Amino acid sequence: MTGLPIAERWFEIERIDDDITLLWEPHVVPLMRCNIWHVRGRDRDLMIDTGMGVASLRDAAVHLLDKKVTAVATHTHIDHVGGHHEFDDNLVHELEADELRSPRDRGTLRLAEMNPAYVESLRRAGYELDSDLITALPYEGYDIDAYELKGAVVTEIVAEGDIVDLGDRHFEVLHLPGHSPGSIGLWEEATGTLFSGDAVYDGPLLDEIEGADIGLYLRTMKRLRELPVNVVHAGHDPSFGRERMVELADAYLARRG
Repeated sequence: MTGLPIAERWFEIERIDDDITLLWEPHVVPLMRCNIWHVRGRDRDLMIDTGMGVASLRDAAVHLLDKKVTAVATHTHIDHVGGHHEFDDNLVHELEADELRSPRDRGTLRLAEMNPAYVESLRRAGYELDSDLITALPYEGYDIDAYELKGAVVTEIVAEGDIVDLGDRHFEVLHLPGHSPGSIGLWEEATGTLFSGDAVYDGPLLDEIEGADIGLYLRTMKRLRELPVNVVHAGHDPSFGRERMVELADAYLARRG
């Protein structure tokens, strides 16, 4: 028995504007609580990251999905690709395509089963992690110990400079390594909108975990600092504008540069 309550609903949903909707998992601990961005286009939609995969994202977002939707992996960490297996079209950077198809780490929701070195690196970064990764169950009878990350079909492999075309919106793929080898952002120059994944967000950045590279992260931060963003919709925490983007980049460069 876990002693955890049953969640009334697993996902919360907030409409940001006519084309962008934010979904998130309130019963996942803050460290692993990914921002899931639905972006509506004329010809196809995007689901940018998909959360932990504890409950069905597709079911929760069914009212949003009225045409072809491509699930984007800004990178392949467990908190961002848990629901990708529910989608027929999946986009990922070439350096992490194999990981999306067949994850090496199937993950766990139990703190006691996590790699102690990984947990320690999270604590050094400033995250308090002292419990399992969920605070409720999605439904009666859910087996927390049966959780595992599932592989997904990869239909679109991208690299720096590729264009993700929605018909009426066009996003340029920015390769933003540092947090992971194949981290990407989606940049819409026409509106100054950046979906940054975990390359930058307004919280403790993780650059000492497996696959991270501080030298590459420094280059990414220098690049992001010069990007003329109006709004950054990140992989975690609230969205922010250019002034905050510069502050976050400068703080990282001062700490690691």
